[in-house]
Amino acid sequence: MDIIYPLAVPKGRRLCCEVCEAPAERVCTACTVTYYCGVVHQRADWSSIHEKICQLLIPLRTSMPFYNSEEERRHGLQQLQQRQKHLIEFCYTVAQKYLFEGKHEAAVPAALHSLRFRMDVHGLSSVELVPAYLLLAEASLGLGQIVQAEEYLSQAQWTVLKSTECSYATHSLLHRNLGLLYIAKENYEEARYHLANDIYFASCAFGTEDIRTSGGYFHLANVFYGLKKLDLADTLYTKVSEIWSKYLNDRYQMLSQARIQQIDLLGKRFETDTGLDEAQEAEAIQILTSIWNIRESTSNTAPQKTIFVLKTLFMLYYLMMNSSKAQEYAMRAFSLAKEQHLSLHEQNTIEELLSLISAEEAHPIP
Repeated sequence: MDIIYPLAVPKGRRLCCEVCEAPAERVCTACTVTYYCGVVHQRADWSSIHEKICQLLIPLRTSMPFYNSEEERRHGLQQLQQRQKHLIEFCYTVAQKYLFEGKHEAAVPAALHSLRFRMDVHGLSSVELVPAYLLLAEASLGLGQIVQAEEYLSQAQWTVLKSTECSYATHSLLHRNLGLLYIAKENYEEARYHLANDIYFASCAFGTEDIRTSGGYFHLANVFYGLKKLDLADTLYTKVSEIWSKYLNDRYQMLSQARIQQIDLLGKRFETDTGLDEAQEAEAIQILTSIWNIRESTSNTAPQKTIFVLKTLFMLYYLMMNSSKAQEYAMRAFSLAKEQHLSLHEQNTIEELLSLISAEEAHPIP
């Protein structure tokens, strides 16, 4: 039974819903430490994040055991903090992935968990809370809740202003989300200002050609595209495509070299991967697919640019070990190259990509 009986709750203890903090009426029977106002929020939390972390919450939300020594107590506290920090990052990554996939409603519970764990570990006024506020703001924008998004962004701005230790990366994320807010409000001048600041701070933190900076270029390109300033948008879309292409091709070359060494030394094949977490992979798919859709509408005038994005998508899915999607994009690139009568060199380059998949299928990774 998952219904809470008020008489069974200790006097003075208030049980709150995990999602909305309203008085709780239900409890998760699997962990017995998570409460909800009703079935709707219980199901939303379960499908978003709770199913993944249910059992991990038990040691965090139950009383610490009795320790025989101070050393054991310190070790127990250390383990508790490590679990909390792990859950902060895990919930943050899950929420980010949902946002890049356009699942804004699913992102909210995961982002709330990340925020609460951050509060437990870092306190209520720490700058470490800012990334979670920004996730919640972005989710709210995606749900069309602009007022709610502004509240989260105001909280994030205030926290940053009070802090003397805010990183360039956090400043970048803050300005990116403010840029997205002003895009939603159709205030494109303010949006450009904040996205330019996003690019500046991201460049300070990671460099101008880093994939973590590319998001700012991408959103700024979307602003120019919406304003019909197509030359500026095209330049920025090209830059984003080149950044991702270089990263993925460098990653492939590094893995190829490691694979040769691995085969020589151990006689085993080396597993392919992107070097990205799930959220970054979702971001790459979202950005590159959006650019491809825009390029496809102008493929008659600039087929090489469309093919370049398709080849980049091929490499992304190839490194993600999704052979069917990789082959799909390579075939699209090959068909477009033939249709537009591009050079034999270009067609041969695409055929080489297809041969990579054939080689993987002939020698699958054990």
